[in-house]
Parts: sequence; structure tokens; C-alpha cells
Amino acid sequence: MEKVLAILLAGGAGERLSPLTRHTAKPAVPFGGIYRIIDFTLSNCLNSGLRRIFVLTQYKSLELTRHIRDGWSIFSGEIGEFIETMPPMKRMHDDWYLGTADAVYQNIESIEAEAPDLVLILSADHIYKMNYTEMSDWHRQQKADITIATIQIPPEESGRFGVATINPSYRIIGFEEKPQHDHPSRSPFDPTMVSASMGIYLFNTNILLAALRADAADPNSSHDFGKDILSRLIHQHSVSAYDFHDLNAKRVRYWRDVGTLDAYYDANIDLVSVIPEFNLYDKAWPIRTNPPMYPPAKFVFAQEGNRMGVAIDSVVSPGVIVSGGRVQRSVLSPGVRVNSYSAIDDSILLSNAEIGRNCHLRRTIVCPNAKVLEGTRAGFDADQDRASGYTVTESGITVID
Repeated sequence: MEKVLAILLAGGAGERLSPLTRHTAKPAVPFGGIYRIIDFTLSNCLNSGLRRIFVLTQYKSLELTRHIRDGWSIFSGEIGEFIETMPPMKRMHDDWYLGTADAVYQNIESIEAEAPDLVLILSADHIYKMNYTEMSDWHRQQKADITIATIQIPPEESGRFGVATINPSYRIIGFEEKPQHDHPSRSPFDPTMVSASMGIYLFNTNILLAALRADAADPNSSHDFGKDILSRLIHQHSVSAYDFHDLNAKRVRYWRDVGTLDAYYDANIDLVSVIPEFNLYDKAWPIRTNPPMYPPAKFVFAQEGNRMGVAIDSVVSPGVIVSGGRVQRSVLSPGVRVNSYSAIDDSILLSNAEIGRNCHLRRTIVCPNAKVLEGTRAGFDADQDRASGYTVTESGITVID
């Protein structure tokens, strides 16, 4: 993969994840206890043999930049490997990044300096396992100018995705954004399914650079890859569909956009299952992160009166102290403390959150560094939670910040 340059789009504000993104970029939001969302895409790159990576940042990027600096400075510049965080530098015009395509366009000089044969465009805010080498092999086999990764989904779910129309030679000849009718284009990979775009694009470099320059010169463009560039290029070049090979190897192909609080909650809580849909324990495809420098987790007051520090059916990170409280079916991030007589059920407690005594939380997300006052009860009455100033989602997840 030495001839491939990976570009991760990591500048999004993630407004639908607020308040988790109030102080940090969406790719830096914690996930699964010790990880950040961006770790999953970066781990795919590392495990695929990709060693030249640009990470394009913008919105509240300090925490994200530090995470990459401290946890991902593992490549050797001596042999041409790197991972570079690249904020907007206004090299091509006087605006910040105006869209996904403009973000890449503003770094066009850096792409040319690396002179890759192929450029892989990735979103930094999805959870999945994928070998990008398999995609590049397919790209070359198909003699494609551009390859788009697609995932098979049931036709009834097509209203949430961009659906590709693919001919028998696996060439994409059209896109339909979130179709609301009963007959979306069926997939040549499985006629009972439809093929949805995953937002993963592999370009021949010369095709990408020409398309970026043409898009920048278009005053009517919104400078978005899916909406503007690819919709134009499918009629001008050979655009192939690559059918997602899921290395997670479970019953259902796993690719999650955790861009809403409900989706984020569901994907995290799935991890506490006896057999979760996403396997964090796969030694063949490890997920890397910046390991937290905390002492081991600790559970105390097991034999004292009517309080017991215990966590069952839960993910518990380093530095957690469950001091006389009870935790069930929950994800506890590094540095969390649960104090005596508190009960935590089906909840996500993010880094350094502290739960006071006699609290009862159910289906609740607690933001990093939040201090939940003694006697707090949340996740039982949505109206009462809103009156207390908490965020409550459509499905009834309460968020305390």
C-alpha cells in the first residue's frame, strides 16, 4: 500500500451528538470505554498496511490533535511513513473548509508533493473493520478510475442511505439519495438487497486532482464529495462498486455511523452483550488507541452492610472506582467513580465522570468530567429530566453534561 495516500475527513462538528461534541470534534468522542471514534478508521489503516495518512481537522480539534500525537506517533519518517494532522491553512483561498471536497482541495499541494498513485478518502467517524488493501486490489482488477465502497442493506432501510445503481459489470451508473419509494435499485452482489454508499472513496490521483480543481471553480457547488463530485464523475469515468467485506465476521455486516446520540448509545451498549455485534477482542484485527495512564479498576465495600461495589455485564476501563455502588449493563470509561448506594443501569459513563451517593441512573449518558450530585435520579421520567436541564433523545436516552 506504499503507493496509496489515505485522507481522513475529521473536521465535522457533529451537532447531532451534542452535548458530547460541545468541547471536542466528533472523531475525538470516546467510544467503547478506552477508545475514540477515530481509532477505528486509523486502526483499519494500520492493519491494512497504510503508512501515509493525512487527518484533516477543523472543529475544536485540540483534543483530537493531542490524541493522535500521543497515541499514533508510531510511524517512521525515515522510510516515508507519517500521520499528519492538517487544520485549514487557507492555502487555496481565504475560507475555512467549505465541505468535504473543499477540505481535500485546500490540501491539494500536499497531495501532489506525495505523488501517490491512489488516494483513499475516509470518514473518521464510523465504526467498522475493513481491509483497504482488498478494496485497492478490486480497484485495480476492475481497471477503475474511482471505486466506492458499498454495503448491502435490506430495501426497507434504503430511505436512510445513498443507494447506488450498479450494472452487471459492477460499474456505478447512478445514485439515489435516501429513496422513499418501494423499488430502490437492487444490488448485483445480492438481488434481494440494495447497495448503499459507505462514504469510502478510492481515486486514481490524476482523476481526483482534476475533479477537485473543477469543483473549486464551480460557484454553484456545495463542495461535497457525494453530492457534487461523484454525482458528476459517474457519467464521465469508470466508477466501480466495491462490496464491503466485513472483517468483524459476525451474523450481520457491521458498519455504524454513530452520528446521533441514539445511534451512539446503541453501539456502545451493544458492547456489554455476551456476544456483542462488534468484536473488540479480535487479535487478528486489533483496535489501537492512546492507552490511558490510570491504575487498575477497583471495586470496594463488598462486605460492608447493605452496600457493595460491583459491576456485572459491563465494560470497565482502567482507573474506574466503584465504591459501594452497583453497575449493570453499562460502559465505564477511564477515571469514572461511582459512589456508595448508587445504581447505574444500561448507561454510559464517560471519562472522569463522578456519580455521587444515592444516585439512580438508567439509560443515561454522562459526559466527560461531569459530576452528578448526590441523590440524582435520571432516565425514568423524560419530562422531569428535561426540566432538570438534561438532554433527552427521541428514544428516551438522557444525557447529563
